[in-house]
Amino acid sequence: MKKILFLAMIFTASLSAYAQQATASPTVVPYSYGMYLDISKVVNISPIADVCGPTLAEITYKDSEGKIYILGYSVMGTGCSN
Repeated sequence: MKKILFLAMIFTASLSAYAQQATASPTVVPYSYGMYLDISKVVNISPIADVCGPTLAEITYKDSEGKIYILGYSVMGTGCSN
């Protein structure tokens, strides 16, 4: 009985270690002109900062193979008024 309990504990520990490795977040890749983008599904678009001037934004997407990527790009902030 103790062997079964010990094996179950080892199995649970190995699954939790595997789950932690699988959820590693992708790094932000800066956009460059002419870059090939294989966007199958947009997961998230970060809100644009309330500043007057260029600011950074991010888009999280899945490619055709289901891999998740984060793309960083520059946008004009929403804090400017005429």
